[in-house]
Amino acid sequence: MPVKIAAVDVNSAAERAGIKKGETLVSINGKEIFDVLDYRFYETDRTLQILLRNVSGEEREVRIVKREYQSIGLSFDTYLMDRQHSCRNRCIFCFIDQLPPGLRESLYFKDDDSRLSFLFGNYVTLTNMSEREVDRIIAMHISPINISVHTTNPDLRCKMMGNRFAGKSLEILYRLAQAGIRLNCQFVLCPGINDGTELERSLNDLLPLYPAVQSVALVPLGVTRFREGLYPLKPYTREGAQAVIETAERYGASAEKRYGKRICYAADEFYLKAGMPIPRAEFYGEFDQLENGVGLLANLKQEFEDARLLLEDEALPGKQRSVTMATGVAAQPFLNQLLDGLRNQCHNLTCNVVAIRNEFFGETITVAGLVTGGDIIRQLKGRPLGDVLLLPRVMLRYEGDVFLDDVTVETVEKELGIPVQVVQDDGYELLNAIIGGDRRAEGDSCSGR
Repeated sequence: MPVKIAAVDVNSAAERAGIKKGETLVSINGKEIFDVLDYRFYETDRTLQILLRNVSGEEREVRIVKREYQSIGLSFDTYLMDRQHSCRNRCIFCFIDQLPPGLRESLYFKDDDSRLSFLFGNYVTLTNMSEREVDRIIAMHISPINISVHTTNPDLRCKMMGNRFAGKSLEILYRLAQAGIRLNCQFVLCPGINDGTELERSLNDLLPLYPAVQSVALVPLGVTRFREGLYPLKPYTREGAQAVIETAERYGASAEKRYGKRICYAADEFYLKAGMPIPRAEFYGEFDQLENGVGLLANLKQEFEDARLLLEDEALPGKQRSVTMATGVAAQPFLNQLLDGLRNQCHNLTCNVVAIRNEFFGETITVAGLVTGGDIIRQLKGRPLGDVLLLPRVMLRYEGDVFLDDVTVETVEKELGIPVQVVQDDGYELLNAIIGGDRRAEGDSCSGR
């Protein structure tokens, strides 16, 4: 439905054309405006005929001539300009269904919005997508779209997603691929359900769709201690993780031989679970699914080693520095090994990597992104932590201030009596945080090799 204008930017093309706050934006150049994608796409033309409606229902049209791609300067009550689309599925592995009661309300919202896939990289299942949305994606050639596939077996997809239309919605994936829309596909794998021969079937269906299907990420399910009444699922064992990696690497090698790109990758979490070394950064090509935990550690290692090489061989003497890094159980061995070279290079540096057991969700959850502030406080209180406590940015919500259990960074600092520094998934930033400041060209926290 048409959307109401919340504000008009000062000195904008819209203000000069006389558009007012409170009016409704009906159409641009005859195209109805339903949401942010319509608005952003159709406002790019140089000449615009804009149809407006006032509170009395009276309509008028204004003409704007501007530079191509220049914004006309309208704001709306929400970024999407309408309500966020919620998920209609009841996936057997849904992590939100495994959350305990009492958390902040926003954590319980399940989104399944194709617009968020394009704008922010969210994954969509296609079960919530209307014909209009499909046609619009094709007409506007919106790419890439991130899709939670899970399986290409229609019957199994219905079972896994608790939606009788989940199998039929796979037709949308093939339509988008045929139209040349670039797709990043995700499989949340559940032991004994959509891995093994079912996974091979799915990969045999998807990989021939290259170059439309540009990547396939295999991600393990998360199993918390709050699964009472839910579908019986267990986390991956070491052997099960190894089997997934074997499948991913075999199909990836086949795709690389055929297309020059691996396409198929197992998430870092599978390598950690399997006790297998993380592949080198070159293995992951263009890192199409970095934010999905695919190649994240390889990229971090490459950046960190590049940053470490910039430290002077004969660094200036400096004061002793002691740092503690907190992370999840899974990543602790990897990070410890990553720091060995720096420890040898900087003899006046002490850096301890501490694994935080996930008592909040259950110890089957081992990733850093689900570590809570309360667990950090309980497990580190009273321990010698040095000069600063480093925490990965992934532990916190988007704003970077609150953990999943609503504990703030400030509370952690107060309870532990130590400054806390939040670090992005960036090797240069990690090294700088460890040694204290930007030391790409100098090394005053090192005493030489």
